[in-house]
Amino acid sequence: MSIQSQTQTPAFPQPNDPAYVVPRSYSGVVPSLAQVADLGKVRSEIGVGGLMPWCGKLYVINYNSHKADSGPGVGMRVIDENMQMLKHPEGVDGTYANRFVHYPTNRLIIGPHVVDEQHNATTIKELVPYRLCGVAKHLTDDALVYVLAMEGEVFELNPVTFECRQIMDLQDELNTEGEGRVHFKDCYSHFGRFVVCSNEYMEADWKRERAQGRLAQWDGKEWTLLERKPFVCVTGRGNDGGTIFATGWDQASAILKVYTHQDQTWRTYRMPKASHCFDHKCQTEWPRIREVEHERFLMDHHGMFYELSPWAYGNQVWGIRPISTHLWVHGDFCSYRGMLVLGADNASPAWGYIDTAAEPQSGLWFGKTDDLWNFGKPAGWGGPWWDEAVKANVPSDPYLMTGFDNKCLHISHDANVQVTFTIEVDFMGCGRFKQYVQLTAGADGYVQHTFPEGFSAHWIRIISNQECIVTAQLFYT
Repeated sequence: MSIQSQTQTPAFPQPNDPAYVVPRSYSGVVPSLAQVADLGKVRSEIGVGGLMPWCGKLYVINYNSHKADSGPGVGMRVIDENMQMLKHPEGVDGTYANRFVHYPTNRLIIGPHVVDEQHNATTIKELVPYRLCGVAKHLTDDALVYVLAMEGEVFELNPVTFECRQIMDLQDELNTEGEGRVHFKDCYSHFGRFVVCSNEYMEADWKRERAQGRLAQWDGKEWTLLERKPFVCVTGRGNDGGTIFATGWDQASAILKVYTHQDQTWRTYRMPKASHCFDHKCQTEWPRIREVEHERFLMDHHGMFYELSPWAYGNQVWGIRPISTHLWVHGDFCSYRGMLVLGADNASPAWGYIDTAAEPQSGLWFGKTDDLWNFGKPAGWGGPWWDEAVKANVPSDPYLMTGFDNKCLHISHDANVQVTFTIEVDFMGCGRFKQYVQLTAGADGYVQHTFPEGFSAHWIRIISNQECIVTAQLFYT
């Protein structure tokens, strides 16, 4: 159904029309473009699940908490070049955070809808009941795509014929606990692999009584489990970058997993957490990695924005730089007509659990990418180990060090002898580590090191000379 099909006048008022109102902006937020759900007995939330520029307009897909029966008035909205917004007549209530352009057919897939270049939308009835979170290219048939739902259902969809069928259930394939217990969050396919992730994480996961988060890949025949930890985003730039990126976390730190196609290897990099407010499956929502400027990524990861290059030289990630910290719960962000657009999830009454948030609502922020440097200064904490069983003389994962002002390191262990920890830094950023200092802690001991003001390197890693349980955490302020 077209966005103009149910109106007598053009769907979007033009500047010379009496109905046109110049939108007002406050610090980049345009109140007239807020996403507001209906009031009623059921009030959950209205997060911005997906933003996608398409044929001159900006599409916004929303989500409520849990499927179509958990809050009305969500749907899909469309914003035009004059910053006027219309609720698309094909939009339906539900939990949708997927957006994808299928270039072979020139179709936008957003929520359960397929939109053509004339803005005609078709709703795929088979997908409406599911909490849709990702779309990816098909491994063997360019006419099809994969659609992933949060409870692990995977569908094949033809964007032209609209045929849709479920082909698998990841709860079975990846041995997770079933609907309502595991949040699948994103998917991506390239280099002959379909990669999915889920972000299950609560106190029992933190205490290591269970491990239900997943990062996994499928080659079209069998699944390979890459991590039993919560992950929220997986993406890449295809052959042009030769990489796949996935973001997650554990007790010790935020995590960036990188696949480099040149050597067909996944590597683990560790990064600070800007806030512990993201350490739960319900608090992460959908932090993304998006290309908002030409041929470079903007990464939103555990409360911090980063620059990220899609290329890996020598199979190593280069030049990750923190930009700013934030407390925003972002569902998506994109470029639209030269602007950076951030979509939030601001107020969620959660069926009355939150009695200070009466109205489900979320805002859109419009600015430019460089405005992000005016947000909170980069700061955070984390490290390579948190009560980790460490082997002697085996280096830790590399941990990000560049872009922060003041740095200190805390290390403790449980060995009944003194332990020497070798601190190595990679100041070039290409995986070449050099010894910086050695720190010794007595039996069952602790040692602390404050780095000189202005000291920095791209990456730091630690080596223990004893097999023991170690915690190593860095605080950046």
